[in-house]
Amino acid sequence: MGQSIAVGQRGGGRTAFAVLGAISVCHLFNDTMQTLLPAVYPLLRAELSLSFVQLGVITLVFQTTGSFLQPLIGRFTDRRPQPYSLPVGMSFTMAGILVLASSDRYSLLLVGAALIGIGSSVFHPESSRLARVASGGKFGLAQSVFQVGGNLGQSLAPLLVAFFVMPRGRESLAWVGFLALLGICLLTLLGRWYQASGEARPRSRQALNAPGPVGRRAANRALIVLIALIFSKFFYLSSITNFYIFYLMQRFGLTAEASQVCLFAFLAAVATGTLVGGPLGDRIGRKSVIWGSILGVLPFTLVLPFAGLGVTIALSIAIGLILSSAFSAIIVYGTELMPGRVGTISGLFFGLAFGIAGLGAAFLGALADWTSITFVYHVCAFLPAIGLFAFLLPDIGQDGRLRERART
Repeated sequence: MGQSIAVGQRGGGRTAFAVLGAISVCHLFNDTMQTLLPAVYPLLRAELSLSFVQLGVITLVFQTTGSFLQPLIGRFTDRRPQPYSLPVGMSFTMAGILVLASSDRYSLLLVGAALIGIGSSVFHPESSRLARVASGGKFGLAQSVFQVGGNLGQSLAPLLVAFFVMPRGRESLAWVGFLALLGICLLTLLGRWYQASGEARPRSRQALNAPGPVGRRAANRALIVLIALIFSKFFYLSSITNFYIFYLMQRFGLTAEASQVCLFAFLAAVATGTLVGGPLGDRIGRKSVIWGSILGVLPFTLVLPFAGLGVTIALSIAIGLILSSAFSAIIVYGTELMPGRVGTISGLFFGLAFGIAGLGAAFLGALADWTSITFVYHVCAFLPAIGLFAFLLPDIGQDGRLRERART
């Protein structure tokens, strides 16, 4: 692998696909392990008699840990890149999985969730920067290839639980630690390539404050809009990833295994949408993808709470496909606004994704306990309307420069 990677990097303008493929595989390992947490909720609920609120708090601990740490780590690594921090992050994730596999106390489950959150917070900012280094200028494509590994990992986790963990018991989660060991080996090789690329040097204050296509005040306003869009996207996704299984079981009487398969279909659609969104943003512009993704899913979310089983599954697949296409475009758009702050922006957006999803899990879990799972989807159906705020984003072209808005 090392030889082909080196060739891809020396090409300068060429995309180092071997690097992107390897970091995407590591993202798959990382997100498979972190998604096992909500995927085993039915087991935890049955074994330890946990309420929906307690399950939501577990997610909150995991997501909040990542939410607070990722921007801080991204900010630090903007100034001093840390190529070999990647295997360290994967080691934290492995420790968290082992704790989840062996603990029967609720407090230890929270510790395991926190360890997985720390691992993800170390992994995402620096690996996102590594994908950009290997992009050869195709930033949307590189971000999509990187992210699709994570989405595939998220989609595989429910199947892993349904067909491996559930028949063997929660202790079988420990076998997943072998994915982490393989990831640590790959990330060590990638860290070596990253170090040799010349992009891991400490950066000056001038480089960190490199000018973007708009002024700092306009960039900050655009970041606020992007944060609102991320809130809409990940709060709604939290309702699916954490409670879709229970929704299908309670409303339609599906078994836990069948519901896990339906969740896999949704997450596979998310992976597909992620892979499409980045290259589409390279072609037609990030703003168009962001606008169409967030607002375009609104009709589907409004219909879903009233649909039958077959239509519900079809709508969830459409929602996953459309809604997921935005995140790659959002991250690349944000790094174009502040080109010297790749780690900060990546850490901020990944951290927000974690934090918003965690808050969403806790809030929606409480709402489900007080009302019903079905009511949760009635409330969340209106979240994509926040996509209207995408109109306020500056129109940045594929070349990273501001385009004049046509006036009529």
